[in-house]
Amino acid sequence: MRIAHLRSRLQQLGAKPCHEDRLLRGWSQVCSYDRKGSPAATFFPAALRAELADIEAQLSGLARLHGEYPVDEEVARLLLRLADGQMVESVLLPRGGLCISTQVGCAVGCVFCMSGRAGLIRQLGSAEIVAQVVLARRRRKVEKVVFMGMGEPAHNLDNVLEAIDVLGTQGNIGHKNLVLSTVGDERVFERLPQGSVKPALALSLHSTDTTLRAKLLPNAPQISVEELVARCEEYARATGYPVQYQWTLIEGVNDGDAELTRIVELLSGKYAVMNFIPFNAVDGLEYRRPSDERIAFMVGTLKQQGILARIRDSAGQEVEGACGQLRARAENEKRRKVVGAGTSALIPFPLQMEG
Repeated sequence: MRIAHLRSRLQQLGAKPCHEDRLLRGWSQVCSYDRKGSPAATFFPAALRAELADIEAQLSGLARLHGEYPVDEEVARLLLRLADGQMVESVLLPRGGLCISTQVGCAVGCVFCMSGRAGLIRQLGSAEIVAQVVLARRRRKVEKVVFMGMGEPAHNLDNVLEAIDVLGTQGNIGHKNLVLSTVGDERVFERLPQGSVKPALALSLHSTDTTLRAKLLPNAPQISVEELVARCEEYARATGYPVQYQWTLIEGVNDGDAELTRIVELLSGKYAVMNFIPFNAVDGLEYRRPSDERIAFMVGTLKQQGILARIRDSAGQEVEGACGQLRARAENEKRRKVVGAGTSALIPFPLQMEG
């Protein structure tokens, strides 16, 4: 479901922009439609009031909690079931943060990622994207939303930007607290500056070597690392938000001294933050995270060179819940139940590496 379709339905019921705005604010902020001196019972057109309960039920059914997997008092992975039975993941983060998904599956093919091992299954509608925030807000305050869960936002850009617009206006989330993560796509750099809500930008970099990066992210656009950094820097200077560079640290792959030297060359003087994410173990993959000492050395080296760097652990390691793993286990469990019901053989989990 798209927000545009919801707006169209509201308009057919006689809603004006002020009515759309109030309904979207009430839904996205999980608050009453009533306002002092103007309750919903008198504010909304009669035709809309007659269908309000049905609209609310449809919105509530977009995403329901299938399972919650706490990591600590602040962090928990949420496995959500969509109206058609598909599942996605979102993550409650410290300090009112929330990581959400934009697709069921993914087509990028990151070799270290579980999210897309079954490939891209379908896009999430903009209302399904916002619904993840609504569900989280029913549990606790959400003041920052990062689009870093399942899927590549650039491959579902219309829905993602529509959701960002709602969250940054009716949803009462500061624009710099909306963070769109991408592997790098011309459409992102073209369209983000055009929106009324301009989110912060995160780039999945993972290597300064264009050839190695293409191996790690085989289906990402073939744009040189130098050009990606230049485009990111242009957007960062235009918006006033630093770019967050995401780097999954894999022992013996992208944690060497040559990478460190090149990071310094690329990011010195840039409006940027380097987020090192130690590799989170994934069943079937032989990659390993570097030692804590090596990770600390890399962060310290960049800081000494004037580059802001930090370690951002993938939430969910304690519950074996790196992005995509909860969904994969749930899907495998469904397959086991099918087998138990009388099928002749277990349907194997696809081994195609998508991310």
